Amino acid sequence: MTKIYIIIIIISVATILLAFINKKSNPTSSLHQFKAKTIDGNVIDFSTLKGKKILVTAGPTYEAIYPVRFIGNHSSGKMGYDIALCAAQLGASVLLVSGPTHCKANHTGIQILPVVSAQEMYDVCHTYFSQVDVAIAAAAVADYKPKNVASQKIKKSDAEFSIELEKTKDILAYLGAVKNNQMLIGFALETENEIENAKLKIQKKNLDLIVLNSLQDEGAGFQKDTNKVTFIDKNFNIQPMELKSKEAVAADIINKVIAYFNA
Repeated sequence: MTKIYIIIIIISVATILLAFINKKSNPTSSLHQFKAKTIDGNVIDFSTLKGKKILVTAGPTYEAIYPVRFIGNHSSGKMGYDIALCAAQLGASVLLVSGPTHCKANHTGIQILPVVSAQEMYDVCHTYFSQVDVAIAAAAVADYKPKNVASQKIKKSDAEFSIELEKTKDILAYLGAVKNNQMLIGFALETENEIENAKLKIQKKNLDLIVLNSLQDEGAGFQKDTNKVTFIDKNFNIQPMELKSKEAVAADIINKVIAYFNA
């Protein structure tokens, strides 16, 4: 009888240990059951945005000069991808309109819509915007593109070479003009008169919130894992944030989305 009790005890202990090990080795298996705190200290769960559809733009756009070369920028796309992942982890269905990038988004709640040029990004946003609850324009979209794109490589010569540029379609201005009840969040990267320029952008493009980046801040900008932003809402309430990882900044942005729907 004593042996039986010992065997039962051993089996019970082993079962508890296996359950503990399994939980440690697979911490995201029940992601939606965990609780988290927002930047305001409120507890939220991981189904907070369930039923919401969010469009996020990310990365650069490339504007072709000819088949070999293009006009682009240094955006890595990381900020937009982190926003998309954070939203998906909170239960949202995310449409990620992505320019060329090496970033990955491994989540079943994210549908990636790859584009290259500003025109392609505009077309995709035009198609899907009416279907979403929120649009977050984190992409670094080219303001200008070559007016004429050569079909063949332009050979190097001693002569001067110039490119005539024309404006690309303003995606954010279009979204602001046609939005109904959607929340619209834009980004601004400024080098001078940051706050005033951001306020003008809010008014001009009918934004609910702008995320202001400054190249004057060390640790912020392109090709960095950190960012330092200032939030300005449509009522011109200003909230400067400290330098954080881009994952933490993404969480702060999604926290603003949650607050918008809970208002």
